[in-house]
Amino acid sequence: MSLSQPYRLSKTYRSGVRLLCLLALLLLNACNIAKHLPANERLYMGTDITINADSTVSESEQETMETTLSEIARPKPNAQLFGYPYKVGFYYLFGEPKKPKGFRAWFRRKFGQEPVFASARALSANVPIWEGTLENEGYFGSTVSGSLKEDGYKARGQYQVELKQRYLIDSVGFLGDSTPVRKALLTSGKQTVFKKGDPFRLTAINVERERIGQFIKQRGFYYFNTDYIAVLADNDSVAHRSKLYFAIKPEMPNAAGVPYSIRDVIIYANYNLSTAQSDTTQRRVESEEDFIVVDSARTYNPKLFRDIIAVRPGRKYNSRAQDLTLSRFINVGAFKFVRNRFEPSQQGDSAVLDAYYYLTPYPFKSVRLELDGTSRSNNFTGTQVIASWRNRNTLKRAELLTINANAGIEFQVGVGDDRSITNYRFGTDATLSFPRLVSPVRFRYDRRQALPKTNATVGYQLIKRGGLYDLNSFQTTFGYAWRQNLKVEHVFQPFNVNYILTSNVSDAVRDTLISQYVPEIVKRQFINIIGTQQLILSTLYTFNYNSSPRSDLPTTFRFTGNVEPAGNLASLFFRKQLPNDDRKGIFNVPYAQFLRLDADLRVYHKLNPNVTWASRLFGGIGITYGNSAGYQLPFTKQYFVGGSNSIRAFRPRAIGPGLYTRDTIRNVPLFQDGGGDVKLEASTEIRGKLNKYIELAAFVDAGNVWTYSNTGIFGEEAKFGPNFLKQIAIGTGVGLRIDLSYFLLRFDLATPLRKPYKTDGSEWVINKINFRDRDWRRQNLVFNIGVGYPF
Repeated sequence: MSLSQPYRLSKTYRSGVRLLCLLALLLLNACNIAKHLPANERLYMGTDITINADSTVSESEQETMETTLSEIARPKPNAQLFGYPYKVGFYYLFGEPKKPKGFRAWFRRKFGQEPVFASARALSANVPIWEGTLENEGYFGSTVSGSLKEDGYKARGQYQVELKQRYLIDSVGFLGDSTPVRKALLTSGKQTVFKKGDPFRLTAINVERERIGQFIKQRGFYYFNTDYIAVLADNDSVAHRSKLYFAIKPEMPNAAGVPYSIRDVIIYANYNLSTAQSDTTQRRVESEEDFIVVDSARTYNPKLFRDIIAVRPGRKYNSRAQDLTLSRFINVGAFKFVRNRFEPSQQGDSAVLDAYYYLTPYPFKSVRLELDGTSRSNNFTGTQVIASWRNRNTLKRAELLTINANAGIEFQVGVGDDRSITNYRFGTDATLSFPRLVSPVRFRYDRRQALPKTNATVGYQLIKRGGLYDLNSFQTTFGYAWRQNLKVEHVFQPFNVNYILTSNVSDAVRDTLISQYVPEIVKRQFINIIGTQQLILSTLYTFNYNSSPRSDLPTTFRFTGNVEPAGNLASLFFRKQLPNDDRKGIFNVPYAQFLRLDADLRVYHKLNPNVTWASRLFGGIGITYGNSAGYQLPFTKQYFVGGSNSIRAFRPRAIGPGLYTRDTIRNVPLFQDGGGDVKLEASTEIRGKLNKYIELAAFVDAGNVWTYSNTGIFGEEAKFGPNFLKQIAIGTGVGLRIDLSYFLLRFDLATPLRKPYKTDGSEWVINKINFRDRDWRRQNLVFNIGVGYPF
């Protein structure tokens, strides 16, 4: 018995060695790619470009053209790792597959890549394409030559580009006459995108042609399109200048030069194939817009269509009005399918169009059950179930009534089991959304944009906070949302009421308040929380700016600004002081009075198609005054830092306000809550996509929160002051993101670089990083789980 155990271990060891040797031989076999390649073939490894440029061509222009030519170069080489075509190695790893559905075939398809061979023919094919690209960018007369450079089983394409002086735009002319369509062409010239001295670019010329085409179509020319616009270029080879002329092609069909007016607009409000032939009952809306509504069931109030339709009888046909109408029909949310056609006709000497809209509604009432993942800024991660009931036509003008009921559970990630909290959330709310402005006061907004919305919400939410206490929140809001243009959105909530009440305070909290081992500051925090009974009467305005709705641009940014005053109107009417309280109230409940301002800027820069540099800067301040003078912001309006969507190197609410630090090591309650009235936070991260599903990230976060005036709980060191930069916390880390198409799972591991307070005489803790030390890892490595990007 004593000999059998060593024997078994030795046998297992030898088997493992054999397996490792076999794998090593397979890898070495795969690494020797040369012996697998067909005779006289070379593996194509990439493209090298040498640009010999005219002295007038700047370095940035040369770099731009080199990048452009590299992107269109063919063939594309195999994927490489440190110069080794590893996917080709995987392709040959197990040899040729014997079965189309066997393991070898599966492995080759899944991990391998068929070798790309060097070809002189492919290089020759690139030459005219590259020369055409250079000409399209204004480098007329430039030439390209290429050759293959072989090195063992590898080869690279080497190109020489003679880059000539670039042509610039000297002037732009528009050729027209007295015919209506050519008059429109002349008028369009006032809005040309070209300026004298702009570089010659074919893409810019095509953009200008498209703009002219849209300009003409918006002036009644229904059959006109961009193909009927000719561009003539008069190039001066000495001055390297181009004169551009835009004209209507003489072969344009006659119908394309005829302006059309709208005669009738006919709307089939409840259209489907079964009723397409039988439903002919018409209701005429008597107004200055004489629409014809076919709706025998009287499903919709005809006023709905006056809100939506921008194509009006008696006006010239306008392609923009048509696009806006279709967009509104889709975005109003009541119609599943929208089909449209125009029927030309003649009315006397005028050409007219009848516009038909065929609308197939969604079912008016529906029930929906959702299971969601949640990730909050305080590091609570969990799941919730939401049951929704919807009515898409509540008041017959496509008003959407949504009633939700939700229940969920959330737990803290990155906190020790003895100090973590599990929250239970229960809530219900009802929202009525109108696809128009419901207001006695007229709002000015761009009627050429999407329809504005009026939203009214009433709701209740209960948070059972880790068995410690319950937080009840009753909220009612009424407000508006509208788009100024494609980039700017406004949200205005003039009426926002929030009543907050703490209940069911547990014995554990009460014991904390009388324990001699709990710091006095923790007790004051609890007293502040469990004594919460407050009414917030506020007005909220939000400004959203998105630099571009397109995600393919190299740099985009988003800005959100919020302004929220509260309690000012109440202070004019409710002046009676509450008993046993120095504040005034409504129905014996004190109301908050404050001004809260914050701004959030996010910038996204694509370094290449797979790497994005994302940054965020946030600043916010809440100033209490009047009825709340000497108090902090209400708990639900305070700012917090730390956690998966904030400074990820610190646990949620583990730092601040100011120099105040919570004890995250000793066995004292970590479930105390506390935030600040002022917040500054900055984050930057590099996101690199490995493939369709996996993304890696490296990031740095910095920030803190402070109190603005109240120092009764956290002391003077928590107050915002001139030395706030010395109290900034900084952390860094790496992340893994898994893109599951419908949502993104995020795993971030971070550690502090600088703490707001001094540790061993210094705030910087970089020199204390020690991954081998178990205690250091427990105290400083913070693991975050989130759903979606942090910003």
